[in-house]
Amino acid sequence: MKILITAGPTRESIDPVRYLTNRSSGKMGYAFAAAAAKRGHSVLLISGPTSIEIPEGVDFIPIENAAEMYQAVASQISRHDIAIFAAAVADYTPSKIAEQKIKKAENEITLTLKQTKDILGSARDIMGFKGTLVGFAAETENLLENARAKCLKKRCDLIIANDISRSDIGFDSPENEVTLVYPDNSKTLPQESKEHLAFHLIEIIEDL
Repeated sequence: MKILITAGPTRESIDPVRYLTNRSSGKMGYAFAAAAAKRGHSVLLISGPTSIEIPEGVDFIPIENAAEMYQAVASQISRHDIAIFAAAVADYTPSKIAEQKIKKAENEITLTLKQTKDILGSARDIMGFKGTLVGFAAETENLLENARAKCLKKRCDLIIANDISRSDIGFDSPENEVTLVYPDNSKTLPQESKEHLAFHLIEIIEDL
């Protein structure tokens, strides 16, 4: 099968020096790409900035910000059977990027943000994707409720949810523990390394 995977954070520029980002390391998305390639699938990895080596046998598109991620996904998704959106894409980006470095002058400055385009929410209706759609939900509270609402609203086949309030899993950790949230049921998997978990999840997604 042909699988599209997004990974990593995005960087939303404030000025030529500074940007807004998040704590995503990209490890889970890259583990997905490596596992899918080893299982014989054709894999396209679209990734924000990370320090991780590109997995062997994987096609790669690097992006910087949420707008570039949206365009890359929109141009490629129709060629794929499965789309796994593991990237931590910014929900907001600065309304205006300063052309020059903002100098330290005042005690406070105001930064105005605007919403970025919803990539997962656009996959079905705007991009016309009819394959298996898998999203992620990184939550600090109400994990199941928020993940199921996301699954139904964005017409996903599966949401992979994890509790990012825990320091032993998720961001910056080599391990993860996830809950599989389907439109009508859910199941929590035991904690394990992101590499082993990725293999298990790819098998589950293949069955979908």
